[in-house]
Amino acid sequence: MKKKKLSFVSIILLTINAIIGTGIFLSPGSVTMLAGDKAPLIYLVAAVLAIVLAVSFASAAKYVKDSGAAYAYAKAAFGDNIGFYVGITRFVSGSIAWGVMATGAVKTVLSIYGIDSSHFGYITIGFIVLMLVLLLINTLGIRIVEIINNVSTLGKLAALLVFIIAGGIIVITTGENHYSDVMSVVNNGQPLVPPMNLSVFIAATLAAFYAFTGFESVATGSKDMENPEKNLPRALPIGILIIAFIYMGIVCIAMLLNSKMLVETKEVVVLASLFNNPIIRNIILYGAFVSMFGINVAASFSTPRILEALAAKRQLPSVFAYRTKLDCPLVAMIVTILFAVIIPLSFRFDMANIMILSSLSRFIQFLVVPLSVIVFYFNLNKEEVLSATKNFATDVIIPVAAFIFSLFLVIKFDWVSQFSIVSTDGTSVLNIAAIVAVAISYIILPVVLLIWKNTRKA
Repeated sequence: MKKKKLSFVSIILLTINAIIGTGIFLSPGSVTMLAGDKAPLIYLVAAVLAIVLAVSFASAAKYVKDSGAAYAYAKAAFGDNIGFYVGITRFVSGSIAWGVMATGAVKTVLSIYGIDSSHFGYITIGFIVLMLVLLLINTLGIRIVEIINNVSTLGKLAALLVFIIAGGIIVITTGENHYSDVMSVVNNGQPLVPPMNLSVFIAATLAAFYAFTGFESVATGSKDMENPEKNLPRALPIGILIIAFIYMGIVCIAMLLNSKMLVETKEVVVLASLFNNPIIRNIILYGAFVSMFGINVAASFSTPRILEALAAKRQLPSVFAYRTKLDCPLVAMIVTILFAVIIPLSFRFDMANIMILSSLSRFIQFLVVPLSVIVFYFNLNKEEVLSATKNFATDVIIPVAAFIFSLFLVIKFDWVSQFSIVSTDGTSVLNIAAIVAVAISYIILPVVLLIWKNTRKA
């Protein structure tokens, strides 16, 4: 019997599901605080930058169709050791990122229903229940994952479109325009929105750019996609373009409705707070639920396949490549869930302590994948790749631009605050827990496994 694989449309929906999380529902005001009435333009610029990086990942996919995404590309371009390092760090950080998304989903649901979202017991129960549900979904097979992924994606898109359409009707019928009201908001006697200059523009663009990340994980499960070498290069940019138009529409309508409330509201689901109509509020509220669940489904599909890809290349024990009759990489799935649960639990669900781990891996991928594409184009790769149609623009010019932008991200990233915490007296001190976690995840664990792999190979 022919195994079910994700279609071209499903890959686009997976891209959308992997990128659109809770951020656009919960905190669209963060970019508005920086950019004010120029927020939609900032999202457009950020989308262009995201597409530049996505094209690099898409170009790599036409040369390498194996699962694993950044791991598979780095291994083919630079050899076993670099590929292994990228794969292990990608798996660890991907598992942690999934744990962060699950933690965020559980905390948000608790907050919305007025339950103490800082209560360790409540979070733990919700966290474990969510993980068990995701495990069940994946064990039921690719077809079930595809259906739930598609339904959750369409559900969150429907909620966002309801926001745009309902908000547009209100703006047109009332004739009111509050788009620039945010520019008059004052905080401690000073305008909340800073004057636009180059540094503010860069900060706002980087803040908006992170709303588009997630595309880098889509190609991880290419083994379960139809013609990934052809479909991924088309699906990734299309998915990001769709998201760009949705984000711009959301921000424009939100600012027209009440740009001051956008940055001042204390409600958890910010978009819902802009409407008085209970039906529209509930649609947006449940859309946020669907969105949180959907992005966890996307993570549960992609992350275990990094571990499976490493095992398929005999860089980890073959047991991690085991699949059930319904095509679920069960062992890889269980180990991934353990990583996704243990790290947040050990940090007592402190988001500030664990988000840095996934951020580091993202930077590694954004630097390695563009370089891999350039290597493929000039036939400098260490391993054999597919005989793809080469294009100087998409395989050299755009990857160079993507590499430069990624390097800029690394330089501009706020490393100090990520490795610091504010003490009770208001002073900033080193975040020892985050430093130790990074050392284990990005130095000790990869080195130990690399030594084990090479010893075993010898």
